[in-house]
Amino acid sequence: MQAFTDTRNADTVDEIWFTEHPPVFTLGMNASREHVLAPGNIPVLQIDRGGQVTYHGPGQLMIYPLIDLRRATIGIRDLVCGLESSVVKLAAAFDIEAHGRRDAPGVYVGDIKLASIGLRVRRGASYHGMALNVDVDLEPFARINPCGYRDLKLTDLARLGGDSSLDEIRRKLLPLLLTELGLQSRSVVDLPATLPAPIPAH
Repeated sequence: MQAFTDTRNADTVDEIWFTEHPPVFTLGMNASREHVLAPGNIPVLQIDRGGQVTYHGPGQLMIYPLIDLRRATIGIRDLVCGLESSVVKLAAAFDIEAHGRRDAPGVYVGDIKLASIGLRVRRGASYHGMALNVDVDLEPFARINPCGYRDLKLTDLARLGGDSSLDEIRRKLLPLLLTELGLQSRSVVDLPATLPAPIPAH
């Protein structure tokens, strides 16, 4: 993502990457390590996104919008809201009532978090993105204060009655996300969710 962002130019086609990570805790640029309580054998990485600590692992769909925000005339708040709204609409397709929060970016069902957002904008382009819990082991979240909140609980689509397949969720989410961001899909590279899957868009 960093290399893509640093080397892109005015003609570079935007991409949306869908992927899945092995177990890892990540800390945003200004995150406090006091929120990492007992990582055990899961590595902890400092990365260059916003936000505090979170967990990534199998069963969680990572969505990375690599977008020239100036060219797309999308503000950072528009991007956050677009990411949130796409998941809210996805959840609604499974009769799950979800919502975003202005004070704490992400998607929630009641007070329980379903998706987390941590972004970075450099050279007018976005990278990093959103973690959507699809069918994930939630135990590692108990080893941290997720997103810097001590009592924050996490859930996933499977527990809420939604689909547990990352590939199916990716296929359902992509058109919603493109619509919310006002983008059009030029082509879709259909790869397994465990591999980076660039989705060129403009």
